[in-house]
Amino acid sequence: MSKTEARLTALGVTLPSPAAPVANYVPFVIAGPLLVISGQLPFGADGKLDPAHAGKIGGAAVSIEAGKEAACLAAINVLAQAKAAVGDLDKIRRCVRLGGFINAASGFSALPAIMNGASDFIVEVLGEAGRHARSTVGVAELPLEACVEVEAMFEIAP
Repeated sequence: MSKTEARLTALGVTLPSPAAPVANYVPFVIAGPLLVISGQLPFGADGKLDPAHAGKIGGAAVSIEAGKEAACLAAINVLAQAKAAVGDLDKIRRCVRLGGFINAASGFSALPAIMNGASDFIVEVLGEAGRHARSTVGVAELPLEACVEVEAMFEIAP
């Protein structure tokens, strides 16, 4: 078992099967030393979106805590795609960037707090190599009415 997977196990996290693309794109691209992961939704281990993670954050539909949890689940799905791409998560040298899209109610501006659910998880799993640049954007809608979508870029070993 890789060091990274041992860390996931210690955290009680089992990576799910990576989600298949739902349109004309691929789930990841490797370009030189970079692994780019397409946006991942907060699907649970059953491959479904929990109703608590559907709708707008900052309104009546999704609480801030549920939004953070959804961002963490999306980051787990990012790592599932990374494992599918490179086989061994220890090939990740560092997380270069995370991008977060938050399905936000009008006037909701606590976007960074929601995205911390993903950022904190990546740092917890990868340690210093998990510290990353980040963009967080509020959006009007996301696929399947998900409250969060997370994309990533990693530097990987050859």
